Amino acid sequence: MLMKKLLLFAVLLFWGLSAEAAEIKVIDGVITTAIKNQLPVDQIEVYPAGYGKLFCFTRIVGVQEETHVTHVWYYQDDELARVSLSVGSADWRTYSSKRFLPQWVGQWRVEVLDENGHELVTIPFELK
Repeated sequence: MLMKKLLLFAVLLFWGLSAEAAEIKVIDGVITTAIKNQLPVDQIEVYPAGYGKLFCFTRIVGVQEETHVTHVWYYQDDELARVSLSVGSADWRTYSSKRFLPQWVGQWRVEVLDENGHELVTIPFELK
């Protein structure tokens, strides 16, 4: 009897943890030149290097309670910015931004992390 209860507890615990991990998803993640009415105005993969600013837009779904995500901006393999963003409902749009210098030519990416630091999505782009 005790073994059945322990097995049932383990199954319920595993199921609960699996469901929790699968809840939060990024269904839209883009690099854009601007945000208008809480939406990206365009989607870029390559952008001219220079003095400027780009935005990382993410649409997060499946959240059951208030949480946060983090946008981590990388130039090549160097972390240049880390922005924590609140997520307040089951369908939430949020964004971060980064200013650029002309000498930062090359590969970039933004990693979107959940509140436990697990990667949800990586959004690559390039400055030329």
